[in-house]
Amino acid sequence: MSLPALDGTALDGAALDGPAFTHDGPGTAEASWLAWPGLRDLPAAGASSVTHLLLVAAHPDDETLGAGGLLATAAAAGARVDVVVATDGEGSHPASTTHTGAELAGVRADEVERAVHLLAPQAALHLLHLGDGALTEHVDALTAHLRTLVGPGSLVVAPWAGDRHPDHEAAAHAAAGAVEGSGARLWNYPVWAWHWARPGGPEVPWTSAVRLDLAPDVLQGKLTALAEHTSQVAPLSPAAGDEVLLPASVLAHFTRGFEVFLTDGPAGRDSLDAAFFEEFYAGNGDDPWGFEDRWYEQRKRDLTLAVLPRRRFRRGLEVGCSAGVATVGLAERCEELLALDASPSALALAAERLRGSGSRVELREGVVPRDWPAGTFDLVVMAEVAYYCGPEDLQQLAAAAVAALAPDGVLVACHWRHLVEGYPSTGDEVHRVLRAQPGVQVLAHHEEEDFLLDVLVPAPAVSVARAEGLTP
Repeated sequence: MSLPALDGTALDGAALDGPAFTHDGPGTAEASWLAWPGLRDLPAAGASSVTHLLLVAAHPDDETLGAGGLLATAAAAGARVDVVVATDGEGSHPASTTHTGAELAGVRADEVERAVHLLAPQAALHLLHLGDGALTEHVDALTAHLRTLVGPGSLVVAPWAGDRHPDHEAAAHAAAGAVEGSGARLWNYPVWAWHWARPGGPEVPWTSAVRLDLAPDVLQGKLTALAEHTSQVAPLSPAAGDEVLLPASVLAHFTRGFEVFLTDGPAGRDSLDAAFFEEFYAGNGDDPWGFEDRWYEQRKRDLTLAVLPRRRFRRGLEVGCSAGVATVGLAERCEELLALDASPSALALAAERLRGSGSRVELREGVVPRDWPAGTFDLVVMAEVAYYCGPEDLQQLAAAAVAALAPDGVLVACHWRHLVEGYPSTGDEVHRVLRAQPGVQVLAHHEEEDFLLDVLVPAPAVSVARAEGLTP
């Protein structure tokens, strides 16, 4: 690995979205990744049938960090293996006073040869000696070399273009160009993304990700191979400029018992339209989500009602009321309640459920954020709905919800945390976006493996006990 670019510049010269990062910055802790259930939900990688693995690395050690387990697994299964390392990684320690770039190139070439031999003794290793930090200028050369190796049935595995390192992006573009029209498959592996991305965040296309669980002997082999990259996992020397490039906090992302690859599957970034919900309700009976039958759903509704900081509300809004199961309980807490849903079939079920209740509930068809209702509300509830929005709509929905709150308003959000194929956002990202809205603070937060429940109020947040004078 070499130092990432710090100027946020993409291959095409456009600015990258998201925060700048440094290799020794705080980053996202591995414990945060392992606590996110989405990683456990990823479908299994279909690697057992690989007959030819073409593994592409921008720098020596990328191949071991991002795909060392896959490399060992494919080799053990008898696959033909080519490992292409585009640069010598001579730029990993630009401030070193003890090693020149040429000396580092030699050190790192020896390291990658040992590491690859440990993982795949029969692999053909191709060291191309292209410029570290300047791979953007050599995409055509890398593409041409890869085309000599790729063929029908090959699995090409390369760095991810969104990794926020220009060399990784260049390697990804070269691999994509080599695969085009070849009949080969293309997977990409994140490296720096584990450091700067956020669990469940929209920066990574999780709906196209797969997970390769590593057998114990494969994981041990990967750890042994990682240790061969001494120039990266340990200081070059005690001198200034020779500090370790991959500290323990970064290495932790690559010593876990699985690897993650991004395939060419569905990106799933656009908001789901009204037709999706209408088709779902029209063909799945009166309770397609199991709201009435599942204790999980009943308990979650009870928690949502219990967390409301006031006994009564003047005007409430339920976004995504579905068939009205939760609407019944919310209506009992509101003088007036407006319940929105995108599906006419769902609204018809809700109307039947509410018939004769005497509650002042208006059921209205609408797609948010486009059809956000006018006026203010002292209660807004969004339960299991906002992850249907793509990133842009999610931001607009969160802003609309906060803007609609009365001065004493309460915004309650509750969302499933597991990955669902085809959903454009995740529950974790929904709540991160909501909590980041200006002018609101968290009054209550409940977190479980399966769902998040947040109560947001206009700042300053005042606890129920303080509001009732029980505490100063």
